[in-house]
Amino acid sequence: MLNHVLPADTQAILLLCASFGQNRQIEPLPLTLSEYNSLADWLKENQMRPADLLQATAKEQLQKITINKLNPNRLLALLERGGMLSLAVEKWTNLGLWVLGRSDANYPKRLKQILKHSAPAILYGVGNIELLSLGGLAILGSRDIDEEIVSYTQRIGQTCAAQAIQVVSGGARGVDQAAMLGVLDAGGTSIGVLADSLTKAAVNSKYRSSIKEGRLTLVSSYDPDAGFNAGNAMGRNKYIYALADYALIVSSAFGKGGTWAGAVEALSRMKEIPVFVRSPLGRSASLSHPQISEGNQQLYNQGAKLFPAELGNNSLRELLTTAIQTEEDKTSPQTTPNPSTEIYDAVLPLILNHLQQPKDAKSLAESLDVRLSQMQDWLNRAVIEGKVRKINKPVVYIANQGATQLSLL
Repeated sequence: MLNHVLPADTQAILLLCASFGQNRQIEPLPLTLSEYNSLADWLKENQMRPADLLQATAKEQLQKITINKLNPNRLLALLERGGMLSLAVEKWTNLGLWVLGRSDANYPKRLKQILKHSAPAILYGVGNIELLSLGGLAILGSRDIDEEIVSYTQRIGQTCAAQAIQVVSGGARGVDQAAMLGVLDAGGTSIGVLADSLTKAAVNSKYRSSIKEGRLTLVSSYDPDAGFNAGNAMGRNKYIYALADYALIVSSAFGKGGTWAGAVEALSRMKEIPVFVRSPLGRSASLSHPQISEGNQQLYNQGAKLFPAELGNNSLRELLTTAIQTEEDKTSPQTTPNPSTEIYDAVLPLILNHLQQPKDAKSLAESLDVRLSQMQDWLNRAVIEGKVRKINKPVVYIANQGATQLSLL
């Protein structure tokens, strides 16, 4: 029997795509993401949802599929794994885990907006789901690092906590863990996008208190009991970037490894996510310092931005926000030269006046007679500056009355 706690769409996606802790080579083979995307397109064309495949008429409907890689009998066999689903969901629930299908209302919109069909069909997680919509700084790097890099990464994490910037990382040893523990130990929030062993991480003493306090969310697109797999580690990199607003590569090898592969993919395919690399001590225009890896040098050559070796008294938020605005100015179509900062400053009082009561971006755009995309840009900037607060479920915005502290990014 199917577990009644999960939405019917999510049940169907799990039945089709999840391995339930078994070897993925056991018949029937769960659908790959590419196969599920083909099925999702077919469902859309036939005005159906995944939940419709749980109905008695599903067998008749599936026989109409003519897509080569989608065998109707295989799909039916996968959908008949209700008993396995119930046992798996009971186990996950006892560990505090939750599951989101791509059609779920709580599924992170960032993943679908940036990755589109590359967004995972299923997302397993533990912790505060709301953190998944807050963006932040992705901090990534090599697993094998020295104490100087550990210390530097922890300081960046602590700075993020002090300036209410969330850290997104991969949870692996080395830079990832140093960044996550740095921000958590300083009272900030973090998302860990894991490639393996979510069930073990969920009860790990390093993370448990932060999870209970709602300051840490761990997610994975892979079976919660899955062990380490290099392919999975590579595959999850794009999810780390997509859940963040910008990324910092502390240390990368050149031409190999997950950090390198993820950064190259982000630079070439995720233009909306500014990617930084740590610059050498005491230098600002060259990456020839011996402490800086060759990978960082090459990423800089491919378009990554320089990130200070030491922040000092500089505002991390200001540095990152400036990078976002620069990228928006490059990509936003403009028919005439547009002094965006002056326009934003002029329109902000009107926005704040309209947001004395909660209002969604579309209604606000209609009130001020501007494009929705332009209004969303202004709202994002106002949220970053702490002048507007974003509320989820549903997504609305409200002015921060006299607030002097910046809101959580």
